[in-house]
Amino acid sequence: MCGVFGIVGEYTPQKAREALATLGHRGRDHCGIVEKERLFLAHQRLSITDTHERSHQPMHYKTLLLSFNGEIYNHVQLRLELASYPWKTHSDAEVILAAYEYWGIECIHRFEGMFAFALVDGEKLYLVRDRFGKKPMFYYHGKHSFVFASEIKAIKPFLKSVSMNEDALRSYLSFLAPAPPHTFYQGIEKLESGEWLCLEKGAVSKHRYYDVLDTTSSKITTYEEAFETIERELHRSLSMRLESTHSTASLLSGGVDSALICAIAASQGKKLPTFTLGYNEYSGYDERANAKESAKELGLENTEVVISQNDFIGSLDTVLGHLDEPLNDPAAVPLYLLFEAIAKEGHKVVLSGEGSDELFLGYRQYFEYLDIEKAASLHHKNWLKKYFHSNFSMNREWEWYKRVFDDTLLFRTSGDKFTDLQQNLLLRRNVRDNESLRFLQLYREAFEKSAHIHPAQWYSAIDLKLFVGEHFLTKLDRVSMAHTIEARTPFLDHKLAESVFSISPELRIGEGVTKYLLKQVGKKYLSDTILNRKKKGFANPYMEWLIASGKINLIQEVNAKTGLFHTQELEKYIQLAHRGKFKQHVWGLYVLSHWINKELL
Repeated sequence: MCGVFGIVGEYTPQKAREALATLGHRGRDHCGIVEKERLFLAHQRLSITDTHERSHQPMHYKTLLLSFNGEIYNHVQLRLELASYPWKTHSDAEVILAAYEYWGIECIHRFEGMFAFALVDGEKLYLVRDRFGKKPMFYYHGKHSFVFASEIKAIKPFLKSVSMNEDALRSYLSFLAPAPPHTFYQGIEKLESGEWLCLEKGAVSKHRYYDVLDTTSSKITTYEEAFETIERELHRSLSMRLESTHSTASLLSGGVDSALICAIAASQGKKLPTFTLGYNEYSGYDERANAKESAKELGLENTEVVISQNDFIGSLDTVLGHLDEPLNDPAAVPLYLLFEAIAKEGHKVVLSGEGSDELFLGYRQYFEYLDIEKAASLHHKNWLKKYFHSNFSMNREWEWYKRVFDDTLLFRTSGDKFTDLQQNLLLRRNVRDNESLRFLQLYREAFEKSAHIHPAQWYSAIDLKLFVGEHFLTKLDRVSMAHTIEARTPFLDHKLAESVFSISPELRIGEGVTKYLLKQVGKKYLSDTILNRKKKGFANPYMEWLIASGKINLIQEVNAKTGLFHTQELEKYIQLAHRGKFKQHVWGLYVLSHWINKELL
């Protein structure tokens, strides 16, 4: 991957270069800079495709300038369509320039891969983010300049002062990460997945160019066609992402997703080295035994990376610094340490399984939600509605049934964390029930206008947009790029996703077991032992370590200075966390407190 940075408008070269330096970790192979009157465009390069210096960026053609972060996997095929272009490199970056020259900004529809890029065409600046949000793009529209970058830290120096964006806070508490376009820094915004922006003569316009819901509903209605389509698209996706001049590795847990990635890669002649995390004295979280068994079955060389409390706590501040703003994902620290070990082995490309659960209904709660949806059709539910309103509970099941009996939206992403009523009790400000729905409104309207009507399609679509796009992929990008590693996600291939969305929901649900269709494909490559293992996710003893280290006390310390939370309610959450409950709620409060302490106090 790479780092993109630029300024349109007034700037001082020294300040611009100092801001650019904060992105050095994203690409250590080369730093390219173009300085013109009212334009500073730069690029930190991690060389993957055509590593020759001829492919350094920013890249130019005629009056076009490009700074590009990502991979265009079908760049070789696009070259054939653009044969008249005077090629000077073998890079995918040059293909973007050629495609824009021929098709204009609509060229983005032809790209297969992950990308965020800045393209200057005369007085126009285009910023583009890929379909699922694998690569980031942030921007700040100031009075005299427009600043953009791959990470917030490069834009922050251009703010007059740091203040917290309340919409970012509210959406973070609700859904684990700030919802687009919000960031925690008032004034700094982000492109959402599948969106492009144009800056021309000081005016900004934004355009959403992709939505997986635009697919045809229930185009595939037979098990045989669904099976063949998924298998074919998985092979195509893996084949594209295995092309690299650098050593490619894969993460390996004890689950289905990573094992299937490795199995299909092996069937294509690529035996990938794999890496697994482990935790001594915490067998409930440890997947080394299962991963070792999977690696043995697939004939893979597996490296175990064991981390301790000291490793976790020692890296905590560094990881939160790389994230730039609060992100409620306690797996960020272990994953950072895992990528650190992978980097030491010399690998530059790593495959990861993000997106599989959301595409193939891999969460047990999806099926719980489908059952609860049925309660909405009860004829005599008014007394139940009154009962739930008069008997508040912190438990999520209470909130689920209340929503159904209130005839409001039940599923609000798998990252649904602090409910509005919980926030109202916790925060020293009034929070109305269902207020957080405003962050989902445009996505819900798009779903209701689409050809898809089954609740499971909504679950997948909104999870891909927010839970994956703004939560999981943010984590993956920052912790991998912290070690200058390119992370590729084969399940988040847009053609694969569109194929899955075109399968009838009844087939996707199958026999009511998680990942029914994917496991049917998996039977061809994996043993029943792997396919039937209980899902662990990326669990780790983060709360045990946060408590044991005393770091958890930061929450009360920051609250004593800010008065953000009601003390009694805050203490209730912290005590519950000591008993192993509401752990991610409290982790989110810790990460928030860490940011406030660093940036606002």
